[in-house]
Amino acid sequence: MRVFGTGLSAGRLLGLWLPPRAPQPPGSRLTSGRAAAAGALERAMDELLHRAVPAMPVYELREKTPAPAENQCADFVSFYRSLAEVAERAELLGRLARGFGVDHSQVAEQSAGVLQLRQQPREAAVLLQAEDRLRYALVPRYRSLFHHISKLDGGVRFLVQLRADLLEAQALKLVEGPHVREMNGVLKNMLSEWFSSGFLNLERVTWHSPCEVLQKISESEAVHPVKNWMDVKRRVGPYRRCYFFSHCSTPEEPLIVLHVALTSEISSSIQAIIVKECPQPEAEDRSKVTTAIFYSLSLAQQGLQGVELGTFLIKRVVKELQKEFPHLGVFSSLSPIPGFTKWLQGLLKSKVKDHGRSELFTDAECREIAEVTGGPVNETLKALLGSSEWVQSEKLVRVLQAPLMRLCAWYLYGEKHRGYALNPVANFHLQNGAVMWRINWMADASLKGITSSCGLMVNYRYFLEDTAANSSAYLGSKSIKASEQVLSLVAQFQKNSKL
Repeated sequence: MRVFGTGLSAGRLLGLWLPPRAPQPPGSRLTSGRAAAAGALERAMDELLHRAVPAMPVYELREKTPAPAENQCADFVSFYRSLAEVAERAELLGRLARGFGVDHSQVAEQSAGVLQLRQQPREAAVLLQAEDRLRYALVPRYRSLFHHISKLDGGVRFLVQLRADLLEAQALKLVEGPHVREMNGVLKNMLSEWFSSGFLNLERVTWHSPCEVLQKISESEAVHPVKNWMDVKRRVGPYRRCYFFSHCSTPEEPLIVLHVALTSEISSSIQAIIVKECPQPEAEDRSKVTTAIFYSLSLAQQGLQGVELGTFLIKRVVKELQKEFPHLGVFSSLSPIPGFTKWLQGLLKSKVKDHGRSELFTDAECREIAEVTGGPVNETLKALLGSSEWVQSEKLVRVLQAPLMRLCAWYLYGEKHRGYALNPVANFHLQNGAVMWRINWMADASLKGITSSCGLMVNYRYFLEDTAANSSAYLGSKSIKASEQVLSLVAQFQKNSKL
């Protein structure tokens, strides 16, 4: 198996000379130099792709054609890594997607053959072979490149990073279009196969884990950022558990990380779990542990977005905790509500245009809010909720609790995207079969918590015996299982607020 080395850089490809990128004096020479460099780089990309991407053999020879030489795939990897700029990598990926996808003429020809055979009485074997030919024609050329790269030492890891770069380039609109989206989908499906649960190892993190692992866990934390090493120590210490998935080819390399708090009840505040002032006990009293709170789930490899890892990780961790604590009976998340503040500000902005009239709050609430803020309710709140300063007023916090609780309940329960929960965290847990259990006021007093969700958090409770049925109901009929508290808040919204 080939190991990546320095390999082929953009400047060395086929002996091609690229103009140096050193700063030049302003003027026409600089402009022409940059244009020449860009042109040379584009030619280098095209030459590389035609060398590295294997041609699709004819159908009859598909299993007899030898694999391309390893150095061709390694050359692609080395060239790609030599491109330091995001835009350059995006350009190469765009050319790969557009120029080395499906042969549409072959697809049309094979499709016509299948349709013709279906109209004539033929043996099943003849039709099945024609359909197999069509499937073969639908495979893009670049898939073969990805497949052969995966066989190189470190190749799968490289493809994970390549997809992360592709997603970043799409987000920055450096590369767009249906061909790029199709290539992203093909690569995602390939990664989903390589990172299926059978190839994943569950690893627990403790304070005695290798320093490199602790560092990666700290850096990957996206929900509640880690402040320092003492913070890390608390999160892997007594009454806490931290687990991650690694791939069998890359042990001790976190792919996705789950943090768990072991408590005696369902937590209603993240401060009680991660704040500095919490005492650090020397040992656990196992009799007090009745509840497991999943309070942070972070993807450590961005190239694995959309690959189903979180669901498998939670299921594996539940089984692991049940082995350690046979009496453990309650499983729940304590989840953030990203996007709630932005959604609410959008509503307030639309109401501002309605001559200052508010349909989100009752008349009594409007009067109370106006007394505290001293201005028009919608316009003033829209400005206040953009920062964390409003929580400094205890009176305003008290006045806003009831309306924001019911608005949040509606956002989680009633706002939909294609029939499913609009909020991505809610959608994730509901797909897993959890119950929307409890909305918690001022549950996250951090700057991030206040600005992104007005300090609100939500518990999604997992009744293990019901998760399969709940998941099927949500995915099939788009029915959300929710507690009485949530449904009561939704009813209050429907009675007192209008969108």
